[in-house]
Amino acid sequence: MPTSFQQSVIDEFRANEGKVGGPFEGGDLLLLTTTGARSGASRTTPLGYVRHGDSLLVVGSNLGGPRHPGWYHNLLAHPVVRVEVGTAGFEALAVPAEGARREELFAHVVRAAPGYGDYQARTSRALPVVVLERAEPEGWEGRPREVRTLADKLVDVHSWLRGQVRQVRAEVEAHFASPGAAGAPPSLGLQIRQRCLAFCQALEFHHASEDGHLFPGIARHHPHLTGVFDRLADEHRTVARIQGELAALLDGVAIADPARFRAELEEMSARLNAHLDYEEEVLLPLLADVPWPPLTPPAGPPAAP
Repeated sequence: MPTSFQQSVIDEFRANEGKVGGPFEGGDLLLLTTTGARSGASRTTPLGYVRHGDSLLVVGSNLGGPRHPGWYHNLLAHPVVRVEVGTAGFEALAVPAEGARREELFAHVVRAAPGYGDYQARTSRALPVVVLERAEPEGWEGRPREVRTLADKLVDVHSWLRGQVRQVRAEVEAHFASPGAAGAPPSLGLQIRQRCLAFCQALEFHHASEDGHLFPGIARHHPHLTGVFDRLADEHRTVARIQGELAALLDGVAIADPARFRAELEEMSARLNAHLDYEEEVLLPLLADVPWPPLTPPAGPPAAP
């Protein structure tokens, strides 16, 4: 839970379009909502930030204390976070920078906000610099221009999943093509881990929603598709198995065998894309007339006294 001071800042931020007074007056402030690493509960924290291109940077300073702040441990477990800046809110992928990139970004932060240099001087730990990348940038390949139906929403989710797989593959290739210093962690290891973890968690949620709600609802009206949904559920289990194997590889990404890692990623990518293609072939015609977001049913007549 936020402290009473943090909660007062959060309340003031939301009531005044992102503007607050006190020690944060005039500064760049955002609200970061993470998912608790152990509790699974939402946690919102007000944080200063620094812009870097299209991304936002936050620093795990903890006022120069000896331990990383709780929100940092949360985003390592659940990389997709919620960001509020001014009146805007969006989902973001939280990626801690490593190696030379961390040094470069931290120098950029200190130039913009010198106080972070003072916090670093108070502690022996390297203050984490976290890049907040918009999880749903406008105009990604394959995204519907406007989401009006459940078919559009399915394509929207599938486009994001395909894009994440492409980016993971590109980062894996960059990682294995750039040997680091002896004994140093790979420069993209944590970035690959965060993106893979976000992708796997999103895919797991997507499949659980389909198996638990979407497919049974369609099957009630289209019983002849029972075999199709059985096949899709079986493919979900296959993809989940491959995800588990990839996650095990990620635990040792610093010493991962490049050939095995690539092979696992290629298998997962091929099976996932084939699954998504089949799902779209079968489901899009059925969902084309279902509005999204779901229509709210009109309120009924008032209860009799």
